[in-house]
Amino acid sequence: PAVPEATGFGRPGRGVGSGALTFKPIPPNTLDTLVVPNGYDHAVVIRWGDPVLPGAPEFDLHHQTAAAQSKQFGYNNDFVGLLPLDRAGRRGLLVVNHEYTNEDLMFPGFTSQEALAVEQLRVAMAAHGMSVVEVERVDGTGQWRPVAKGRRPYNRRVTALATKFELTGPAAGSAWLKTAADTRGRTVIGTLNNCAGGVTPWGTVLSGEENFNQYFVGGDAVAEADKPKLARYGISTTARYPGGSRKWERADERFDLAKHPNEVNRHGWVVEIDPYDPESRPRKHTALGRFKHEGANVIVARSGHVVAYMGDDERFDYLYKFVSEKKLMKGGSWVARKHNLTLLESGTLYVARLEQSSAGEIDGSGRLPADGAFNGRGRWIKLVSGNRSYVDGMTAADVLTFTRIAGDKVGATKMDRPEDVEPSLLSGKVYVALTNNSNRGVGSNPKADEANPRTANKHGQVLELVEDRGDNSAETFTWSLPIVAGDPNDPSTYFAGYDKAKVSPISCPDNVAFDATGNLWISTDGNALGSNDGLFATAVEGPERGHLKQFLTVPVGAEACGPFITGDNRSVFVAVQHPGEISGASLEKPASTWPDGDYAKPGVVVAWRLDGGPIGS
Repeated sequence: PAVPEATGFGRPGRGVGSGALTFKPIPPNTLDTLVVPNGYDHAVVIRWGDPVLPGAPEFDLHHQTAAAQSKQFGYNNDFVGLLPLDRAGRRGLLVVNHEYTNEDLMFPGFTSQEALAVEQLRVAMAAHGMSVVEVERVDGTGQWRPVAKGRRPYNRRVTALATKFELTGPAAGSAWLKTAADTRGRTVIGTLNNCAGGVTPWGTVLSGEENFNQYFVGGDAVAEADKPKLARYGISTTARYPGGSRKWERADERFDLAKHPNEVNRHGWVVEIDPYDPESRPRKHTALGRFKHEGANVIVARSGHVVAYMGDDERFDYLYKFVSEKKLMKGGSWVARKHNLTLLESGTLYVARLEQSSAGEIDGSGRLPADGAFNGRGRWIKLVSGNRSYVDGMTAADVLTFTRIAGDKVGATKMDRPEDVEPSLLSGKVYVALTNNSNRGVGSNPKADEANPRTANKHGQVLELVEDRGDNSAETFTWSLPIVAGDPNDPSTYFAGYDKAKVSPISCPDNVAFDATGNLWISTDGNALGSNDGLFATAVEGPERGHLKQFLTVPVGAEACGPFITGDNRSVFVAVQHPGEISGASLEKPASTWPDGDYAKPGVVVAWRLDGGPIGS
């Protein structure tokens, strides 16, 4: 199918408002519902078990099957993107990641992973992956709903159970990626733990494979020489069945590393899917490196090369970027799109080293240095370019398959869980959600530094990175922390110098996004201030920079994911992930009954202004 000449896949259009964030912030709360400001409404777009493929069976809680789930909306939605299907902005493709499953909240009578039937394990595998769903605008408002009738040719489920993925880039076909079932090392079944992602300028979606380690057992039986590599990625090399294992090897032996030691190397990549071509095979791009990807977000540099920014979501791990070898071909022609679909297959991968301007003043308290800012310069350290490695003792395939180890070797800066990394399409500045790090400065762990300035950091911070000369392909940059999160009454917090008496409390920033006027929107995961997670917005330029305001909260036990603001600035999508994920909760004794009042179901929500105006203003 042809790709419409749309509104630039989220780039600003007309009538998007002044950018002033005039909504009245909502207070922190622990309500088991979604709360939005006065003058706004919200609705569930789609929830776990809703039909995706035409002809999908009605969801049956007590008789779940992998075949049914493979046609229904999956579990624990994270990334949300909306791609246009027409020029008028009335129809679109909603693309959603399904990160993981809560079997204790999915299956009646759950007692343990070991006690699950093999078919239930297969249901969980089918509930992972991605969904593509055709949606339509409701009566000219900011509300959207799934198209319920007709062919819906784009609708698609990608699963961990059966979908085939093609490996691309320098590590594809290498010895690290070959298995008994795939002796060429080029085709992988399934995608695991898909967290955040991004929409590319050529109309595809990037999805980050994150905590893939929890799906594998048998690390104790791999070759001794390979155990350090496994351990660096969080896989036990001493226990056959590590705590928290999902026991998928009972349904598919490839998850047993004692039998298939390379299968784990085939996960932890950035995945690219083309929602406009439901027959296309999604790809895992090895040129972007293998780690616990929160996501990947792309901007086009002035030179025409595309730049993808990525975070490795682990305490003391690294910030990365990729610069393509080829340049973007402009226009919506078939030839241009075919070319642009190859842009992430070859290029240069970098890792960040941040220098400090006031290193001697950082004591772990969060106190600002004498110059009034946490800031400094930094540089991108080249790891690999094409097939050439820049890391001593490692080939290009080594660097790309064990990117964390390469980052260790070159002395990259250890960060406080770098999650979503997103460039502003208006300014080119890059924003990084550093969620938290309770181990910072504790025991023998790395001490606080200017980019990660608090010991036992519970609340996280947001980093702003400005590439030199405004060139996103540059190898040097300046950085600062506009937001050091927490209770504004806490002296260790900072909101770009704004009056903290007027700022909403925020804890554990996870995902970031921009509206059409360049405001930064931040969703949270794991609020350590005792109230529900939510979505916040702030200006990043001008006198309102740092005036952070809470826009919505999600239900009890849920994480606020996404977010995604449409190019016309009239709709904000949020994924409500794992509602009711509270210790001791079960399907029979739910901690949350959102959204339908019976048992908790992850779902995607859209919020909009009742008067049809732009979001936030």
